[in-house]
Amino acid sequence: MKNRAMQWLAMTTLILITVTIFTTMNLSFSWVFYLTVAGQALLVVTVYKVLKDDYKTDKTFEDFYEDRPDLGSSEEVD
Repeated sequence: MKNRAMQWLAMTTLILITVTIFTTMNLSFSWVFYLTVAGQALLVVTVYKVLKDDYKTDKTFEDFYEDRPDLGSSEEVD
């Protein structure tokens, strides 16, 4: 199963981490500026892709936390 939204998220993260590295290395302002603009545009596209992703699950609110089943129960735990 390919999840294209996660690929977009990984690519955006790598671009914005690269901006941080370039800034600390005192690279040319133009490189940092254009990479920042590209990263921001990619971020907008990524948010759109994540929100429009055709993801289906069989979980409901009754499942609550799977790692802490006591949090979802109506019983009081001491």
